[in-house]
Amino acid sequence: MINDPLGDMLTRIRNAQMRRRGTVSTPGSRLRARVLEVLKSEGYIRDYSQTEFGNGRTEFSIELKYYDGQPVIRSIERVSKPGRRVYASVDTMPRVADGLGITILSTPQGVMADHEAREKNVGGEVLCKVF
Repeated sequence: MINDPLGDMLTRIRNAQMRRRGTVSTPGSRLRARVLEVLKSEGYIRDYSQTEFGNGRTEFSIELKYYDGQPVIRSIERVSKPGRRVYASVDTMPRVADGLGITILSTPQGVMADHEAREKNVGGEVLCKVF
């Protein structure tokens, strides 16, 4: 049983990139799909696809992205954990590497990157930081 499904997915991505894998698979969920959509739109992963199994189970296959043999994602870490939730308003939203990285937030208007949340003037739960 996984207590932190999003943390599990981020760890799978991190481990696969350390081993220079092209793809990595992870169990599916709506939150994971939304986070993967943000990572894809921001250019941190190539693409992802969803495989449906007969009993309602789904799985994502994530295509990792490399540039000159190095992973595009230098670091990816979970901020808000099940034991300690972290929330941020628009004013207190963290910047990653002075704006070079992104923070992924879960807001009332959906899961989005920090710069999009600032434009929409919404805060929310800080899911993870990507650089």
